[in-house]
Amino acid sequence: MAGIAQARKLVEQLKMEANIDRIKVSKAAADLLSYCDAHAKEDPLMSPVPASENPFREKKFFCSIL
Repeated sequence: MAGIAQARKLVEQLKMEANIDRIKVSKAAADLLSYCDAHAKEDPLMSPVPASENPFREKKFFCSIL
């Protein structure tokens, strides 16, 4: 009985996957490249934050005792 239930679940899953719309990898890659180009200005890894605006930059402290 467990085998029949498992097979039905598998058939149901395969039916769902068969109904998924698919696109070619070349089209997906082109879409991804155009998205990256369109959003490159907003990405801090593509265009780094200026040092004056970076809250994580190292502060330069000089020893005031010497």
